[in-house]
Amino acid sequence: MKILVADDHALIRDALRHLLTQLDPSALVQESPDCDGARAYARDNPDLDLVLLDITLPGGGGLALLSELHGSYPMLPIVMLSAIEDAATVRDALARGAVGYITKSSSNEVMLGALRLILSGGHYVPLEALGNNGTAPDTPPASADELKITDRQRQVLALMAKGNSNKLICRELGMAEATVKFHVTAILRALKVTTRAQAIVAVNRLGLDLDALRRAGETAE
Repeated sequence: MKILVADDHALIRDALRHLLTQLDPSALVQESPDCDGARAYARDNPDLDLVLLDITLPGGGGLALLSELHGSYPMLPIVMLSAIEDAATVRDALARGAVGYITKSSSNEVMLGALRLILSGGHYVPLEALGNNGTAPDTPPASADELKITDRQRQVLALMAKGNSNKLICRELGMAEATVKFHVTAILRALKVTTRAQAIVAVNRLGLDLDALRRAGETAE
């Protein structure tokens, strides 16, 4: 796995390098302190798997570089790193193509779980950064077609709807508990609910076929 960490603070780059070795001991981690270096590395490494991008990166700013990189490499997962947690900034980053937004105040466990979720094809945004006191928006999906979750999350949802705990889901799907927690958070957000009980009600309302949800995830693996 090849990862680019673009941040102007050496201590943060060192901390992220150590964290990323926990994610994948064989990961090749390249660092850049500014936009020019990050841009050049992305250009010269078409096999790049992930970019962690500081939102205040010198040389033009992380958001501007995010737009540029997403336009040039639309399949490249880019995660924004920031001490800024306001909802407007988060929405701006997502609109520009970020697949995740991780605050620098996050614990190592939270960061690892978020990155595992992203690398599995999901998106990560901390609920507290979305405003509305961290609760999900109150406009639910009107049909199963409007439910925007990954196939892996469909598997998790099928087990959630059967009343399985996170630990049981971990054993059933062979996933780390932190990863399951992030999938659950993404599912609740997609369903526009805040609890598992509300999620089960939403599943019934949408008429979702639990066996079909589970098979969708198995087919995608």
